[in-house]
Amino acid sequence: MMRAFSIFFALVLTFGASELSAQSLPAFREHLAEPLARATGYGTSAVTVAEHGDAADAVAEAAQENLRLRFKGYRVCIFFDNGQDARAGAEAARELFASTYPSTKVYISYNAPYFTVTAGDCVTAEEAIILMGRIRTTFPKAFPRSEELTVADLVN
Repeated sequence: MMRAFSIFFALVLTFGASELSAQSLPAFREHLAEPLARATGYGTSAVTVAEHGDAADAVAEAAQENLRLRFKGYRVCIFFDNGQDARAGAEAARELFASTYPSTKVYISYNAPYFTVTAGDCVTAEEAIILMGRIRTTFPKAFPRSEELTVADLVN
């Protein structure tokens, strides 16, 4: 009985939250200002919703700060070289990866004196190993590598 109630409650919350998330901010304000249908028999009331001028900016700024949040993640290194033709090799590896695996992000970086090309935004080492297994046919020397990722890497 308790389990059935828990499932029912979870469903109500899920469907209720999906309706709220689909509303725009002006529509939500308008909804808040409307009197309840069952309260019309008790008289009328007026509700005024006022937003502080900087509230929207503060919310947007907080969202941007969360996108810059850094955490430990993994990428698969597909190219790592410091030779004379390292830049050309890195560009070629990036282009080959991007054309072969268009749904996976690829990054090129230069940390003197090495050019590095990495792929994927993996939260766990297991994800990186799975990605490495997928691309090993094209890049046989690929290996997983620990890197700092941002929330923006995962969202975009």
